[in-house]
Amino acid sequence: MPSYDRLGELLDPATTVLLTVECQQGVVGPDSALPELAEEARSSGALANVARLVAAAHEGGVQVIHAIAERRPDGRGASRNARLFRAAERLPVQQLSGTTAVRLAAPIEVAEEDFVVRRLHGLSPLQGTEVDALLRNLGCRTLIVTGVSANVAIPNAVFDAVNRGYTVVVPTDAIAGVPSDYTPAMIRHTLALVATVATTDEVLACVSRRRRTVRR
Repeated sequence: MPSYDRLGELLDPATTVLLTVECQQGVVGPDSALPELAEEARSSGALANVARLVAAAHEGGVQVIHAIAERRPDGRGASRNARLFRAAERLPVQQLSGTTAVRLAAPIEVAEEDFVVRRLHGLSPLQGTEVDALLRNLGCRTLIVTGVSANVAIPNAVFDAVNRGYTVVVPTDAIAGVPSDYTPAMIRHTLALVATVATTDEVLACVSRRRRTVRR
């Protein structure tokens, strides 16, 4: 884990953005297309921790971007070039544009100043979406990555952000994947090599300290 001072330096609200990845009802909600993943996100506390981070970001002046994966009802623009995409077509719950499945899942609250970025293709919330341009226009230097899944979208987001020059912070208890023992292995052996890893409480403490300092 990073030192408190080091983490605090990274998490300047003026240059930090919090990204939530696929924290939508059709993925982590009660009627998820992926019930095992949804159960893990909830039972592990990851989804609740994402909500805590979002609430703190709203209070502390940290920009929030919510990345949503969806598809058109007619499937246009989507690819079938990966087994995952083909399997998703057969799931009982579809992530269709305009449906409740692609709304942010409770207990995450969306504020008016948040950005919600929707993608129709791919595995990453950054590649081929507006997220990178938004981050640059916002003056982002540090990206906090949260959400699901540790199997696919989270590592994609981390790698893409690092490759684009951002410093990435991953709250280890605010991401989830399946099976339950996969996430800590992914963090230890992969994400920790390219990102700063910390707990939600450590991130919140730094954001809170920054907020108190600004108010003085």
